[in-house]
Amino acid sequence: MGLDFPMPVSEGSLSAAAVEVNIRTPNWHLNCQPCGGIPKQCSYVPGVVPKLNRAPPHLMMSLTLEEPPDGGWGWLIVLSGFLANSLTYGVLRSLSILFEDLVEAFDASAAQVSWVTAIALATEQFASPIGTAASKRYGSRSVVMTGGFLSSLGILWASFSTSLLQLYLTLGFLTGFGWALSFAPVMGTLARYFSSRRSVAMGLALMGNGLSSFALSPLLRLLAESLAWRGALLVTSALVLHLVVCGALLRPLVLQGDRLQSGSLFDWGLFAQRGFGAFSFGTALLAAGYFTPYVHLEPYGRAVGLDPYKAASLVSAAALSDGLARLLAGCFADCRLVRPARLLVLLNSLTGCSLLLLPLASSYAGALALAMLYGVSAGSFATVAFGVLPEIVGVARVVNATGLCLMVMSVGGLLGPPLSGFLRDVTGNFTVSFLAGGTFVLSASLIFLALPSFFAGCRACGGEGAAPGARGPPNVLLVPPSSASVSPTSKTSEI
Repeated sequence: MGLDFPMPVSEGSLSAAAVEVNIRTPNWHLNCQPCGGIPKQCSYVPGVVPKLNRAPPHLMMSLTLEEPPDGGWGWLIVLSGFLANSLTYGVLRSLSILFEDLVEAFDASAAQVSWVTAIALATEQFASPIGTAASKRYGSRSVVMTGGFLSSLGILWASFSTSLLQLYLTLGFLTGFGWALSFAPVMGTLARYFSSRRSVAMGLALMGNGLSSFALSPLLRLLAESLAWRGALLVTSALVLHLVVCGALLRPLVLQGDRLQSGSLFDWGLFAQRGFGAFSFGTALLAAGYFTPYVHLEPYGRAVGLDPYKAASLVSAAALSDGLARLLAGCFADCRLVRPARLLVLLNSLTGCSLLLLPLASSYAGALALAMLYGVSAGSFATVAFGVLPEIVGVARVVNATGLCLMVMSVGGLLGPPLSGFLRDVTGNFTVSFLAGGTFVLSASLIFLALPSFFAGCRACGGEGAAPGARGPPNVLLVPPSSASVSPTSKTSEI
């Protein structure tokens, strides 16, 4: 776990005796960046209290907070999350504006062009555990900044593509991998900074997804008409490079419930938990239909007779309602009026129903209303889902859980857009595509019913909430094995 210096230490706050006892334990040097795990080469002098406004890396491993700070630097982490959502999923959604341009430029079918965004989405999700594991080992700041550079480079190279294969490799694999290094570490870090305000913080960060789509959709349409699709990708590449700023804002946080990272960096044992297993499998089904409107909503608008700008406005309207709903859903979820697991199922079901209704639109007003309904339900679901995950697995394991969950989602993300494009090619319209997407999303609602606390308090079924071991073994403190054991005090609330 790469540690920076997230907390200032005042002089005299640490005793020389405590420093000397801890520093003589070899385990303190295992993750030390200055000495690379070789105590003899370490620059720290045992027995001397540092007269600096920063703590040495060794001491950082013993400086803990009992609970997330619920504010402070956390609000800058929220800003980082907002930018990360804007420059990953927000950009990915907006690329549908270039869909018809790419079909015409490469003389390809809808299914073939759909693979571009499908590969980018699947790579971003499937490689997310690499991003979270790397952030544990090298620090989230450097990993996210590296991801921002790679994703920008991928879009830049894509603007020079002369074949679909080149688009698959650049805009698909390279950009997707860069996003994998950026998105999951930022969202995992954000979840660790908040407890009672977690859903509100998540909602603010996730708003970036919708608001950036709202702004980028007409912008990309304008750029495509004035600079062609290649020029539009060049401008997008410059925007995505700002993911480097997201990484610069990150500060690692050590909590008392953190586990000693002596085992697997990927934490595969999470799949053995009933709650996480149900949640991850449900999101895999969900992903097969969740992103369908953002890939095909603009070409669907053209198919029903709308001009290009009105068709692009459907994506913008869905994105704006999505962004606003994320914040409002966060505020509502933090009120705890409805159990989060039940709220999750309700919002996911509304998302599926909105997809089933989309083919019924026969006018601009009808399509606009249904697009906004989809945006509200899908955006609200995203906020609640990111808020539920830390409560299922605990704050100490949420970074790894975020990466693993996104990896499982990649199965559905890779299947969904190409399948909907194939159905459009076969049938000649998008009706079956949206119906299939809605069916996948509604199927996920049935899986979410298996979350441990969904039936808690139900007299008819005798539900008693999650079993004591549902969240896995209790977390242990991030201390050397030779140190005195202290019982963890980090709390998780009801799912």
